[in-house]
Amino acid sequence: MSVLDVLLARRSIPAQCLTGPGPDDAQLAVALDAAMRAPDHGRMLPWRFKLIRGAAKDRFADILVAAALAHDPATPQRQLDKIRSRPQHAPLVIAVSARFRDNPKVPEIEQTIAVGAAVMNLLNALHAQGFGAVMLTGPSVYDPAVAKALGYGADERLIAFVYVGTIGAVVPAAPERSSHRNVLSEF
Repeated sequence: MSVLDVLLARRSIPAQCLTGPGPDDAQLAVALDAAMRAPDHGRMLPWRFKLIRGAAKDRFADILVAAALAHDPATPQRQLDKIRSRPQHAPLVIAVSARFRDNPKVPEIEQTIAVGAAVMNLLNALHAQGFGAVMLTGPSVYDPAVAKALGYGADERLIAFVYVGTIGAVVPAAPERSSHRNVLSEF
């Protein structure tokens, strides 16, 4: 496949449709090296990646369940089970955070965009190597207790979780993509 074919074929694979194996260390290094090629005005390196795999996925699931219960003690058991199981499907979860630095030429919004570009490069590189992945956000990403439990300090902001694995046998059909013409105008 050409590079353009790879880019046009990439899609988010639901976490519950991911299974093992995940990328080995060499494949993961390639994907992370691709992430490092994101646009980065001022060489701020605002992105950070934390790998959650193996037994750490159980601890991560406990953190997510505790956060859900802290937010709503009446969270139904079915929802808690779904929260607990999500990390277990994918062999790898990558917590993505941003460490912003003061720079008069590179405002925080530009550093945030750089983190997003790094994640997109990561997703594309994983896809190009045959893996499925999905970037997920939601209440747990924005919960300071989750960030603290994952070891982040006050100088970092949790941005997303990227679930990675082999695409399982049953994957929902890809949604119809809107045409670029729907978001295009000329000045």
